[in-house]
Amino acid sequence: MSFFISDAFAEGADLASPDALTGLLPLVLFGVVLYFLMIRPQVKRQKEHKKMVETLGKGDEVATAGGIVGKITNMGDNFITVEIAEGVEVKIRRAAVESVMPKGSLKDM
Repeated sequence: MSFFISDAFAEGADLASPDALTGLLPLVLFGVVLYFLMIRPQVKRQKEHKKMVETLGKGDEVATAGGIVGKITNMGDNFITVEIAEGVEVKIRRAAVESVMPKGSLKDM
């Protein structure tokens, strides 16, 4: 069958072989950029949130991830009781607290 297609032979061109480091350089750069733009800020936010949750105290006014705003009335290891209206209390996980509001933010209560 070789009489239809002639064999192609490569000539001895001096091509520089790519270095292994040069081939991995884009992958390493991508990893570094990913770390500084995505991973590092997320870890920083997680540490700040953990610190904020650990420093919660009775009487703090908080906002939850679900949008509930109220004052902490009782605290446990994993759960807190939040008064959202006069005489209305809900029990939520400590980790669900998104932010601590300044004192006096909830004047209606």
